[in-house]
Order: sequence, then structure tokens, then C-alpha cells
Amino acid sequence: MRSFVIGFLRFWRDFVIGDDWRIAAGVTLVLGIGAIAVASGNVSDTAVALTVLAGFVAVVFATIVRPR
Repeated sequence: MRSFVIGFLRFWRDFVIGDDWRIAAGVTLVLGIGAIAVASGNVSDTAVALTVLAGFVAVVFATIVRPR
């Protein structure tokens, strides 16, 4: 049973992080900022959606353009 749990957790780690941990960290950061903005209630849903989308594009662009 223990090896099943370890294998399951390794699968999800590889699935979420994949080849580049920077994308996973950036997406997590962008989603966290979006969640905070929604929870505050001071920002419209459309503005949050557009900002999160722009954040995703920026994260992917930065990881593609930036040399390793």
C-alpha cells in the first residue's frame, strides 16, 4: 500500500511540474494572486480573468524566451 501511495504522489508531481518547475511555480503564483483579488471583492470578475490570463501568457513567454 505504501508503494502505491508513493507512486501516486510521484505521478502527480511529474504531471503538475513536468519538465520545468518554473511554469508550475508561476502558474501557482498567478492563480494565488487571482484568488486573493477575487476574495477581496474590490475587483470585477472580468478584470481578474483578464489579469490571470495575462499572467499565464507572461509566465509561459518568460520560460520560453529565457535561456536555461
